[in-house]
Amino acid sequence: MWAPSLWRAALSPGRRAHSALAQLRGILDHELEAIRGAGTWKSERVITSRQGPCIRVDGISGGILNFCANNYLGLSSHPEVIQAGLRALEEFGAGLSSTRFICGTQSIHKNLEAKIAHFHQREDAILYPSCFDANTGLFEALLTPEDAVLSDELNHASIIDGIRLCKAYKYRYRHLDMADLEAKLKEAQKHRLRLVATDGAFSMDGDIAPLREICRLAAQYGALVFVDECHATGFLGPTGRGTDELLGVMDQVTIINSTLGKALGGASGGYTTGPEPLISLLRQRSRPYLFSNSLPPAVVGCASKALDLLMESNAIVQSMAAKTRRFRSKMEAAGFTVSGANHPICPVMLGDARLSSQMADDMLKKGIFVIGFSYPVVPKDKARIRVQISAVHSEEDIDRCVEAFVEVGRLHGALS
Repeated sequence: MWAPSLWRAALSPGRRAHSALAQLRGILDHELEAIRGAGTWKSERVITSRQGPCIRVDGISGGILNFCANNYLGLSSHPEVIQAGLRALEEFGAGLSSTRFICGTQSIHKNLEAKIAHFHQREDAILYPSCFDANTGLFEALLTPEDAVLSDELNHASIIDGIRLCKAYKYRYRHLDMADLEAKLKEAQKHRLRLVATDGAFSMDGDIAPLREICRLAAQYGALVFVDECHATGFLGPTGRGTDELLGVMDQVTIINSTLGKALGGASGGYTTGPEPLISLLRQRSRPYLFSNSLPPAVVGCASKALDLLMESNAIVQSMAAKTRRFRSKMEAAGFTVSGANHPICPVMLGDARLSSQMADDMLKKGIFVIGFSYPVVPKDKARIRVQISAVHSEEDIDRCVEAFVEVGRLHGALS
């Protein structure tokens, strides 16, 4: 028999906590080793310069061409955008230390929301810390157990998470499959509201939702249409309004969520724009809005100037489209398979996770910054290197990237 003192020592809170921590470490070490073993480990490269077509990377001498940023229009380092952010910082401070409804709403927030609504030709808009927050804040506030949401199976993780939070009946239709969507719309007729949710442009594959067909089916079956435009706002469509402008259905899409953290300045922030009563409801019930600090003034100032530049001229949009065509045509001529069509997201499909990671590492050695994407970010056996074209890439930059891909592809047997 153990002495009472030994029992107390064995059961002491300190010993139990240490044992639990040791157990946790063992579990985590096993999980991390499994990720490494599968070849899907994601390392973070440290950039020591501002964002742009040419960057500096910690541990590597010389400039590196950056082909994996969401800086589609090159505005993240545009001098007028930076100056607008500095002016907002000087005038309105570093931050609000508060949520919007307490004491965190400034005139620049209201002005930017009005500008966003005007840009998208909608009634009103509401700002969030990110579009992830906008997506997780929308569905729970809008939809009840009486309603239904119909979601493309390859929608962004933030849409999926937002839908999980709501109590509506959930349908998932096959990617871009309009016959499957119609079948599920027929099944969903028993519900009060029906909301079709889709990305406008799908970030991993570079393909674009068939919004004309989606809107036609929605009208036929009395549904609303929601589109996430994060990888479309600012550069798709004749004036950069997005996929609804590109496909001529701006008056048929009910709700748009998008980001300020990609083409529109590249900092952070997201928004919902749509009918005024919906925006008013989100201000009352959307949890990420109600319980998150306001966007910092500098971010608001940068995004507002980015929108001004975009609405003044579509020259940047046209430049990026031409460079996208150049990259895609040259890569396909070299023998690579590039997913999607006419979008600056250009996924170079390789299949094997380890191959995509190794090729991305070797591309960096040749002065090209790209990243391999693999499971769970994309489906198993569909690993790829996702290249993203920016308006500020030169034609010489694009040609150099293609040449590096050819050299590295041959080295790894990805090209004959």
